[in-house]
Amino acid sequence: MRSPVADLLADLARAFDALGISWYLFGAQAAIVYGVARLTADVDVTVRAPASTTDEWLSILEGFGFARRFTDPAFIVQTRVVPVVHLATGLPVDIVLAGPGLEDELLQRAVVQSIDGVAVPVVEIADLVILKVLASRPKDLDDVAALLRTHGDGIDLTRVREVLTKLEQALGQSDLLTAFKKCQARALT
Repeated sequence: MRSPVADLLADLARAFDALGISWYLFGAQAAIVYGVARLTADVDVTVRAPASTTDEWLSILEGFGFARRFTDPAFIVQTRVVPVVHLATGLPVDIVLAGPGLEDELLQRAVVQSIDGVAVPVVEIADLVILKVLASRPKDLDDVAALLRTHGDGIDLTRVREVLTKLEQALGQSDLLTAFKKCQARALT
């Protein structure tokens, strides 16, 4: 018997296949795939925005058992996030619309993983570390330390540092590499 998350991902995969769009799982569910013990009740995915209008592709998504969790279409324009719920499981899903650049690169680097027998594209582990450092919430940094502790040798740390350096420059921040180094130190304890 599949888990509710796997049931949701199976329906999501069918919907995205019908739409012909690329996607990947990220966030806490991706951390779980990579072995981090984590409690979460939501699913986060990134998609390459389809060529059709939002209403058109949301109608298709609804045909696969998802319902909108928003009333104002301007929310999507402002946030690039489409919040839906999977009706069969009641689990919320945040669909992030990928922009050009880094998110397109992450889509290309996604790795297909089996989640309870469902083939799911999951953000590559170094990219997950980058996204979690970028978010920098305490639980995200805990996930980074756990990922480094569990998969340290399997994570492209050079890539992580290079991308975080570029993000610091692009965003005018100077705290991402510091946060990453702190996570590395925590992973050793």
